[in-house]
Amino acid sequence: MITVAVTGGIGSGKSTLAARWAQRGAVVVDSDRLAREVVAPGTTGLAAVAQSFGPEMLTPHGELDRAALAAVVFADVDARRRLEAIIHPRVRQAFADRRDAAAPDAVVVNDIPLLTALPAAAEFHLVVGVGAPAELRVPRLIARGLSEADARARIAAQISDADRSPLCDLWLVNDGPADLLSDRADRIWDDRLVPFARNVLAGERAPRRGPWLVPADPLWGVQALRLGARVSRAVGGARVDHIGSTAVPGLAAKDVLDLQLTAPDLATARGWAEALVRAGFPAVRGIDRDTPRPTGADPGPWHKVLHVNADPGRSLNLYVRVRESPGWRWALLFRDWLAADAGARADYLAVKEDAAARHVGDATAEGYTLAKEAWLIGAWDRSQRWADRAGWKPGPGLDISGEGPVPGRRESP
Repeated sequence: MITVAVTGGIGSGKSTLAARWAQRGAVVVDSDRLAREVVAPGTTGLAAVAQSFGPEMLTPHGELDRAALAAVVFADVDARRRLEAIIHPRVRQAFADRRDAAAPDAVVVNDIPLLTALPAAAEFHLVVGVGAPAELRVPRLIARGLSEADARARIAAQISDADRSPLCDLWLVNDGPADLLSDRADRIWDDRLVPFARNVLAGERAPRRGPWLVPADPLWGVQALRLGARVSRAVGGARVDHIGSTAVPGLAAKDVLDLQLTAPDLATARGWAEALVRAGFPAVRGIDRDTPRPTGADPGPWHKVLHVNADPGRSLNLYVRVRESPGWRWALLFRDWLAADAGARADYLAVKEDAAARHVGDATAEGYTLAKEAWLIGAWDRSQRWADRAGWKPGPGLDISGEGPVPGRRESP
């Protein structure tokens, strides 16, 4: 199965999107409803709230006094965090229970308004965001019975679309008629979600066209960050790096992200395969090592494990390599050298353009890759000389902790 988070501010239309997918066959779980269920009378959640905030948070009938609790937590950040520490783990567990009860080929959709951090987004195979201008959201909320002042206050209390959208693999602007959002929902369901779930269940890769260079996309970095967080979470928090041409600012490339996952040893790299397949990254059989460099080097240390994308909407190569192995260092050095050396970057672009022109009609990128090999042989010595001059050492991997901001923004048709 795959899990899909649908997120957006109040009045954006996220629940409308989730409801449409429910009509198409998705298993939809409403996080707001779960949040109410986990503090219902008789639950451990309600008992924990009463213990933490006092018995005055309960009504005479033993139910949660939501107004009294809101008056406390909205005025005190520490109090709100205490409440979240009670509610959020229980909501996550309740969602997991419903997910685990779904069919193996299901699309499980979590309608979750408070998706505000990268680690939370990484728990899902895909995150779809819905946004709308405040001037459209306010009338929608008034139609639900809110006053204009209350509607604007609730919108202001949530994170902005600009902060939410970088967490999303798809971003829909819901500023048109209702049937337009339904049409978009249907296209995403048919073209992305159903094939994605089918590929994950079968452990198969999504189709990919042959080599075609596109101009550098400033969104490649934030896409790599989202996917890197997803990959790292699948294997327990290992280091992930954005490598390859899409990691070099300004360099045209195939629209295929390259990530490197760092393993402590080869057995661990191979042992991660099942978890990565479940997370949406099927393994590629028959490719188990890099080309040794320099020519004639011992091929033994150049082992790797290759995974790719089950998601038809985002092409990805995921290289699992052992920390400090020659292939691991070369991937990082090659990226940093190209980023720092304009001459090397221009030379490589010319080689890429020629290779792509000669192999643009191919069904795969194999011919394109082989056509670059002669240049890469010479690039090894050039990059090593640059590394010596620059005192190069591998830097840190992607910051997937969720502590820093997630740059970029994605809007999808």
